[in-house]
Amino acid sequence: MRIGLLSLLQESNTFVSGTTTLQHFEDDLLLEGESVRTALSGAHHEVGGFLAGLEQQGLSAVPLFAARALPYGAMDAATFSELMSRMFQQVAAAGPLDGYLVAPHGATVSASYPDVDGYWLARLRAEVGSLIPIIGTLDLHANLSPMMVDATDALIAYRSNPHIDQFDRGLEAAELMARSLKGEIQPVQRAMFPPFVMNIERQATAESPCLELYRVAERLRQRPGVLSISILQGFPYADVAEMGSAVIAVTDQDENLAVEIAAELSGALWNERTQFTATALDIDSCLNEIKHLQGRVCLLDMGDNVGGGSPADSTHLAHALVLRSIPKAFICLFDPVAVCVASEAGVGTSLTLSMGGATDRLHGDPLVARVRVDGLYDGQFTENEARHGGIVNFDQGKSAVVTIASGLTVMLTSKRIVPWSLGQFACCDLDPQDFEVLVAKGVNSPLAAYASLCSHFVRVNTPGVTASDLSGFDYQWRRRPMFPFEPAVSWKT
Repeated sequence: MRIGLLSLLQESNTFVSGTTTLQHFEDDLLLEGESVRTALSGAHHEVGGFLAGLEQQGLSAVPLFAARALPYGAMDAATFSELMSRMFQQVAAAGPLDGYLVAPHGATVSASYPDVDGYWLARLRAEVGSLIPIIGTLDLHANLSPMMVDATDALIAYRSNPHIDQFDRGLEAAELMARSLKGEIQPVQRAMFPPFVMNIERQATAESPCLELYRVAERLRQRPGVLSISILQGFPYADVAEMGSAVIAVTDQDENLAVEIAAELSGALWNERTQFTATALDIDSCLNEIKHLQGRVCLLDMGDNVGGGSPADSTHLAHALVLRSIPKAFICLFDPVAVCVASEAGVGTSLTLSMGGATDRLHGDPLVARVRVDGLYDGQFTENEARHGGIVNFDQGKSAVVTIASGLTVMLTSKRIVPWSLGQFACCDLDPQDFEVLVAKGVNSPLAAYASLCSHFVRVNTPGVTASDLSGFDYQWRRRPMFPFEPAVSWKT
């Protein structure tokens, strides 16, 4: 039996002033046909899991389309149209297939259609009919919509944040597909959508309060007849009607059980909703806190969370580290102009350099300082372990490492880069153990790579398009009332 594979992964932050274009996908991943298999076989993410799982199950994978772009602004209308055209040309060219394994992100937005994932899943269902199984994975930051649920037989979200189980979820989806085609199971899924969104500061699955919630999910997963349970934490930086947390229960031919399980899990989430709000500590509070900590510290720059679509050039923490003359500190800034200036100056040169702060004043003024150019690099590296995002090959573009007399080392990159691999240090001849304070521009995603390095993680509510304090965002399209924005809202399963 032949199973088509489709993937479209991009997390859209609608508060970002820029838009995601076709070039962003071409710079990351935009593949059709067998090139999908060539590039992604053995990868740590769900498409790698699809390929391995189908082989294990004795089913033939028919790779059709895979696209991925780094989180950024909403997709422009032309890019949305082009991606849909390419995807469904591949679907048409493949002819009749026995099933589809799909990997939507779940929080992709375009200027022309706010629920991109719901759109293409519903279109796929309309084209292949109701009898062909469509089973897929979702990023746990998905803003789940009824359209996504109605268009598919089963959706399975990642269970970890940082996302280190994407490959396993791909395997799980392939197994459900095989069992469905053999007639062993008939998946039925139901979802519930409490009027609530979980703050990203509280979304780490190995920490309270998520830890306890996922234990409830695991207990429910053991119930006879349950095939899958998913918690969608939601992505609060997409101003769409679907924004929010949700749950999915998939059972074997038992709609009542699916509703019961979804109700119990969403009830557990709702009852603890006040535990999922932000602490939102400011820069000064966090820097005062780390003075009393023993061991290496990672400052998580929440307002410039690159994995949430931020510009990667926020300087708020850089200014604070220099002002306090904190020694042995590290930060990475996206600044292609500064890279060019440092490259022209050459290694060993001292110069006054303007760094970061190019996007807007929300993310800080440029850091202007006297620096020494320590090294120039091509910025390419690989990650062999399962890290957030499942990416193997990274490219941060031409890079420069400079040091400031205060003790701050700045890595300058010509491409936006997510802090998901310690390979970033090695590619620039740096040893992360040489630093006592490291800034990672993320909230939870860096933990997978940095956990073995740092003794303490301090989440800092810096200003920016991914700030943890959601009260400063001007939502136009979200549901109302909704917790925590309207704290008095009531809801029953």
